[in-house]
Amino acid sequence: MEYSHRSRFLLVCSVLVLCLVTQGARCDELTSDFYDWSCPGVYDVVQQQVFAAMREEPRMGASLLRLHFHDCFVNGCDGSILLDGADAEKFALPNQNSVRGYEVIDAIKADLENMCPGVVSCADVVALAAGYGVLFSGGPYYDVLLGRRDGLKANQSGADNGLPSPFEPISSIVQKFADVGLDTKDVVVLSGAHTIGRSRCVLFSDRLTSTKSSADPTLDATMAANLQKLCTGGDGNQTTALDVGSPDVFDKQYYHNLLSKKGLLSSDQGLFSGNEDVVASTTKALVETYSEDGEQFFSDFGASMVKMGSIPLPESAGAGEIRCNCRVPNPK
Repeated sequence: MEYSHRSRFLLVCSVLVLCLVTQGARCDELTSDFYDWSCPGVYDVVQQQVFAAMREEPRMGASLLRLHFHDCFVNGCDGSILLDGADAEKFALPNQNSVRGYEVIDAIKADLENMCPGVVSCADVVALAAGYGVLFSGGPYYDVLLGRRDGLKANQSGADNGLPSPFEPISSIVQKFADVGLDTKDVVVLSGAHTIGRSRCVLFSDRLTSTKSSADPTLDATMAANLQKLCTGGDGNQTTALDVGSPDVFDKQYYHNLLSKKGLLSSDQGLFSGNEDVVASTTKALVETYSEDGEQFFSDFGASMVKMGSIPLPESAGAGEIRCNCRVPNPK
């Protein structure tokens, strides 16, 4: 039996209502086949749009991955980073001039609303787009679990305070990961996402000075000199590759860079060169492992992405909704 888009939407809503009122129902579980019946074309739509965006700009794969990361660390993976408004997370300090790809998400959502209106959440679109961004950059395929609901409001202060900063010591970053249910291994694995993408001078210029002798001793001297030339006289928004070895390819080169003091951000290099106990006991050993075993990195990266994508929403968030326009809540 075939159903119209409206009939399918009403049936999905009926199931949701039944879950919410049935004692003991588990409606918050994410599954890899969540849209197999309600919107089976979701994978094709996301894949085509991400492929087209990356064909025009390969860097977009990294941008979509960062978008997912920065969404999940604030109120869970609820698509709140996409919302416009005075309290928008996209205008928080860690996201300004850094997080991008909003137009790609808009294009995907528009196609999905034409295909199966009111069914696919914006949060799921972001998660799927990140997965294809990794895959099309040469990284691993992993099952993206689906079934998220969209949050009703953004949390700019949460983004300002909860997102890990490249200026923080590794112990502080580990704590911020722990606050959302992720561990030290996840810190090292997900930092490996910096095998693709670019960063602005403002995020690493604190490691540079006018003379080689006073530059950060954990930064390769030749690399420091080249970065100094790039950043001198600019406004801090000049960019360079996070991975100097293979900037557009998702591989284990990021970890090789750390072994030779070529991590661009202090939070990257600190995984190997830091002097904190957590580095000596865990992160340094993991960096060495992944620098030698790319298959292990790929496997662990997929597992950590699934884990990050399952960060729960706070109880105060309520049931959420399926936004028709990812930039604004649905009209009441």
